[in-house]
Amino acid sequence: MKTQSAAYPLRLPKSMKAALVEICREEGTSINQFVNSAVAEKISALKTAEFFASQRDKANIGEARRLLRRKGGKPPEPQDRLDE
Repeated sequence: MKTQSAAYPLRLPKSMKAALVEICREEGTSINQFVNSAVAEKISALKTAEFFASQRDKANIGEARRLLRRKGGKPPEPQDRLDE
């Protein structure tokens, strides 16, 4: 499967570009990889917020609180316990 991409000329203030170059140098990535990752993270955050906003009216707060207060099941397995 061939990935399609589109070029987009990006203008950044010089100080921001210098910081970006330094971060990419330290991380061993390209500016393109960094920008792609940053855009993907932002899209994900916006889509997640959009999803939860669309589900808000379907929420049943009383039922959620009931579930949170219910008695637990089995205690944690020994390997799942935290050292105190």
